[in-house]
Amino acid sequence: MHKLLKGSFIIFIGTIIFRIGGYLYVVLTQSLLGIQGYGMLSLVMSFQWILILIAVAGLPPAIAKYVSEYLAKNDKFMVKQVIKTSFKIMLTMSLIFTAVFYFLATPLANLFHGGPEVAILFQAVSFIAPFSVILGLFRGVFQGYQRMTDIMVTRAVEQIFMISMAVVFILAGFYVLGAVIGTLIGFGIASVSALLIFKFYIWDGLKDVEKPIIPINESKLAKKLLIFSSPIIITGLAELTLFQTGNFIIPLFMNFSALGYYNIASPIARLPLIISSSVAVALLPAASEALALNSGNLVKRYIIHSYRYLLIVLLPLCAVVIILGQPIMHLLFPRAPLAYSFAGTALSILVIGMAFFSVYGISASVLQAAGKPYPAMFFLAIGTATNLILTVILVPMYGLNGAAIATMLASFMVMVLTTSKTIQVTGTRLPYINLLKITFSSFILGLCLLLVPKTILGLLLSFLIMPIVYIFLLGFAHALEMRDLIILNKLGYRLGPLSNPIVRFTGFLERFIKKPD
Repeated sequence: MHKLLKGSFIIFIGTIIFRIGGYLYVVLTQSLLGIQGYGMLSLVMSFQWILILIAVAGLPPAIAKYVSEYLAKNDKFMVKQVIKTSFKIMLTMSLIFTAVFYFLATPLANLFHGGPEVAILFQAVSFIAPFSVILGLFRGVFQGYQRMTDIMVTRAVEQIFMISMAVVFILAGFYVLGAVIGTLIGFGIASVSALLIFKFYIWDGLKDVEKPIIPINESKLAKKLLIFSSPIIITGLAELTLFQTGNFIIPLFMNFSALGYYNIASPIARLPLIISSSVAVALLPAASEALALNSGNLVKRYIIHSYRYLLIVLLPLCAVVIILGQPIMHLLFPRAPLAYSFAGTALSILVIGMAFFSVYGISASVLQAAGKPYPAMFFLAIGTATNLILTVILVPMYGLNGAAIATMLASFMVMVLTTSKTIQVTGTRLPYINLLKITFSSFILGLCLLLVPKTILGLLLSFLIMPIVYIFLLGFAHALEMRDLIILNKLGYRLGPLSNPIVRFTGFLERFIKKPD
């Protein structure tokens, strides 16, 4: 359990840092481009991420797997061969789809009523694919070598230059094209940094390896890599499309300004995913290890605690975003004062949908650890198709709220199907009464938040006061366990002067915890 919590916390901090960079990019581009320009950028960026995912062909995880596997066998020739073969596949895919996307730019722009201005944006985005291939290749290699710091360095370089160059080119008068150029430069410089890291720290150990006596069948290796990566790319495309469906459908029935408002609500609503992704990534190796040891009870404990701690943090966060969405929007997007009027309801609906998807993330991670990734992939594909159909139906009827409702319903369906399968596969019996108490405590917290002024000051005060109120509500509802108080005490010991009040507070909460017989 300690391994799970520690791993989640480390990944959570790393995710937070880069998520902040992502939000900074969104806030700055919206402020500089205005709501219509930001809507155009949102459409183009949605296609950009799909292009990148197709170009790398889902291979980075496959590269990481086989590089680490051959390193363990001290077979450096095969390590080198995996890198070379993967690069050939990815480069071929990137060139094909760069050309296809470039020549489809004008038809796509016309489809979304964008004209030549949007066509140029699509054409510029198409050139990101080759850079994404280099980044994907070397990040997979770094992961295989367990050089996680190198991955973080390349991501930092990418974000720093992407944000700074986008601002520079927008201010230079390139409008939305300036943001796309900035993204291109960010990917390009990050690719160079990845190449340099590889050359200085890894290549020397690979360049002079001897060839085996029996030649390697490169076609067979390529087939093995693609078979491993196929579920990854299908899942990635389905998940990405689930989140981006609104961006593809809204411009068909509404305008770019409406899409801009929707993409103010959407990134705020995805805040809960920071928590679920950190828990899910840490849960995967922990559950895999327990399964390898045939420790069914340990796996069940990991699963129960993952769902439980996810809800403890997720539900109050959703309550804050739903009830205090107006000051959150004003704080993050001060140059869009009408955002809450246009997208406030959509934000509340999307937050609920992202909460459902967060639970799906935990369930899918458990199934993957159990060696059964295909049900989660299948359910996600069904949810994505459902979301697309519902969005086409509901956007003409309800506008932005229709897109949000479609995503919420699809996420709920995916959550129910995947979680049911997870419980069936692992034989886990969830503590439904305890989870219900956590939900009830979060609901009462939401009622308390209704009394908070809908201002930025009220938002800041809620972050200071509400954690204490929430923990007290959990205790009063008998939703806390002794391990929760131990975790709070450990946190308190690291806060210096606050340690004594926290210890006294946890001592007070002990009276609400049922003692074992």
